[in-house]
Amino acid sequence: MVGSSADTICAIASAPGSAGRGVLRLSGAAAGEIGSRCLPWKPTGGRVAIEARFDGQGLNLPAFVLWMPGPRSFTREDVLELHLPGNAYLMQRALAIVLQAGARLAGAGEFTRRAFLNGRLDLTRAEGILALVQAQSRQERKAATALLFGGLQERLSSLRSRVDGLRALCEASLDFDEADTGHVPGAELLERLQQIETLLAEALAWEIRRDAPRSEPLVVLAGAPNAGKSTLFNALTQTEVPALVENEAGSTRDTLHGLWNVQGRYVRLADTAGVQETVASDLESQVQNLAAAERDRADCMLCVVNANEPIWPDPGSDEHRVLVWSQIDSPGVNPEPPLDRRADFSAGWVACSAIMGTGLPAILLAVHAVLGGDAWSAHAARGLSERHLQALRSAQESLDCVRRGFEQQAPLDLIAEDLRGATDALDGIAGRTTAEDLLSKIFGQFCIGK
Repeated sequence: MVGSSADTICAIASAPGSAGRGVLRLSGAAAGEIGSRCLPWKPTGGRVAIEARFDGQGLNLPAFVLWMPGPRSFTREDVLELHLPGNAYLMQRALAIVLQAGARLAGAGEFTRRAFLNGRLDLTRAEGILALVQAQSRQERKAATALLFGGLQERLSSLRSRVDGLRALCEASLDFDEADTGHVPGAELLERLQQIETLLAEALAWEIRRDAPRSEPLVVLAGAPNAGKSTLFNALTQTEVPALVENEAGSTRDTLHGLWNVQGRYVRLADTAGVQETVASDLESQVQNLAAAERDRADCMLCVVNANEPIWPDPGSDEHRVLVWSQIDSPGVNPEPPLDRRADFSAGWVACSAIMGTGLPAILLAVHAVLGGDAWSAHAARGLSERHLQALRSAQESLDCVRRGFEQQAPLDLIAEDLRGATDALDGIAGRTTAEDLLSKIFGQFCIGK
């Protein structure tokens, strides 16, 4: 996580590219004060939606202002949204002005992370937001919506409450013998355990039935700016939202995903920002970090190198890297990559022109060879929200120990400790006891501004 949670953060929250309206979002204690430095407006104690002028450093834009003071906002902090003309250049200018006025650039997923940390939503609902943003099909949207609307969280809440109740009875019974009125009969404890086991089995079955997103293997387009990644992405996928193709380096900001049919089975193709050795701003640094994280998750990486001006990635012998020698339709270029460079790509190389369609079938065959025949079935299992399933099964193992303890008449304090293990597993799903590195991994997959 970048910076302090006490900072007031800001980011462009609308999609990259031009549109009728762009959204600049601030969250934090100083959101109203910063907004008043850029607008003829003062924060109030209640919600406000007004028209105003965004003014600063020669920029004078019509703005629609949404003021949502905490805790009645998504992050439970003071939130200010500025809806401005959706020109990419103007939005970047406005962002620079707001940052200069005292805000800090938000990290990837930091708005949603603050909502989680401030108790607006638990971790499963935050994951539902991420899944919904990344959804590429009706089935994926349905799975994400089920998570976002609390399908798993509601089951966990009831389950955890009953586990806590049984543990409290076990611990209370330690102070009484069977002749005392405070003693709870073993039959009642077993009956409560049976109810918990039933609820846990139902939660596990619900999560297995839920068609989780990201069930396809991930193929990532990587390379320097202007290598031709976005053009190739558009040529290979049938996404409704094509990648932005510009001559200017750095046009790709957030990772764009699309489904790609590889010999009758789908993979998820990701178009990432161009790899740059040096960055000029915090935003560019975050963009590079997002792209690097996507490359780390890749099951197959297409290393795109522009045949006109080759910029080579670091050498590597990973079996999942394929060299794509791109833009061979350009006059005078070598139609094949240099012989001494091919050894850096153990998965082979392909020469292509995305515009002409040359080499696209060969890329498909190369990807299929890297993924292998078992890749899809392996990813179908992984796609069933592996983190949730592992934790639910861990809770199930703890309850198995509890049942054996009752059957063997083990001391109640040992049984209570096994029940505590089940609680810890459930709390890990909801985010109550989740490690910081896991939280960073989850929220790091969000787009900047979400």
